[in-house]
Amino acid sequence: MIIAALQMPSMSDMVAAFRLDLVSKLVLAVLLGGAIGLERQMAGKASGLRTNILICLGSALIMDLSMNLGTSFGEVRIGDPGRIAAQVVTGIGFIGAGTIMQSRGAITGLTSAATIWMVAAIGLTVGAGFFTEALGATALVMLVLAGLGRLEYRMLRMQRTHECTIRTKPGITLDWLKTTLFADGLSIVKVEIFDHADDRVFEAVLRGPSRQFEIARTELLERAEVLNMMLG
Repeated sequence: MIIAALQMPSMSDMVAAFRLDLVSKLVLAVLLGGAIGLERQMAGKASGLRTNILICLGSALIMDLSMNLGTSFGEVRIGDPGRIAAQVVTGIGFIGAGTIMQSRGAITGLTSAATIWMVAAIGLTVGAGFFTEALGATALVMLVLAGLGRLEYRMLRMQRTHECTIRTKPGITLDWLKTTLFADGLSIVKVEIFDHADDRVFEAVLRGPSRQFEIARTELLERAEVLNMMLG
């Protein structure tokens, strides 16, 4: 009897007592969320290291809770194990929406919002115990953010030609418009000018790096001389 009482608990008993399975999930969630968050931090994004870690960690915890809550009061499962976790998919949208900014037609933060949504999905995957899938998804996210980010940057630097309509106040000269656009890296290839009682309209063909068109549009719209600008 004494020997039996002094026997060490089995590994399964220790795992159940200290919830070591949950600890492993949370640690992995910190590592995976931190890996993505570190890339975002180095890229200078608002949703950086701590944000992504907390999102992934919270999602993993909620998923584990959702899976175990139904059997915590007995052997028979009560309720839907995915019901609580499903709310993460909806709730994370509020955080993601907070990273999206819109200013006079220029939208930024979509990648950060999508990253937050993906980190939450990875956290749910970890919480469900699918470690291999979570690791694979994290590797793909890192590839998209780091690898394709460089490709996207090169594509944005490629020269493009766009038609545009610039509506200004009466009397604005073509030289003023050329100087303003040149400061944003764009040049006028072709232009036609139409004068009206309330405005002057420039129907132009512009050429320059792809990323500069939206920048030029935003900066032009901030000038009092420009009433509107539409890119074709």
